[in-house]
Amino acid sequence: MNPYVLLAGAILSELIGTTALKLSDGFSQPVPSLGVVVGYGIAFYLVSLTLEELPIGVVYGTWAALGVVGVAAIGIVLFDEPIDIAGIIGILLIIGGVYCVNVVSQMSAH
Repeated sequence: MNPYVLLAGAILSELIGTTALKLSDGFSQPVPSLGVVVGYGIAFYLVSLTLEELPIGVVYGTWAALGVVGVAAIGIVLFDEPIDIAGIIGILLIIGGVYCVNVVSQMSAH
């Protein structure tokens, strides 16, 4: 399977796990708490498969960066968390960095 598809699945699973973490209320809510364990478990499994084909710097950098962007978006949309111009610029810089590492540089396996 395409390693970038696996990486996208890992990122999505992490976003689900992190959202469930927010909803778990300190692991006092059973269903969201289960979502944390399952979400992160799937995320780490998919990352491990991705690492079989792509360099660790590319995989972890992309996973972490897009996780940050995704969680920030979820916070804004679902939890009414604020964002300002500095936050927007920071998110755009993160996205630009992921683009550079995956598309422009020779770090990734093209």
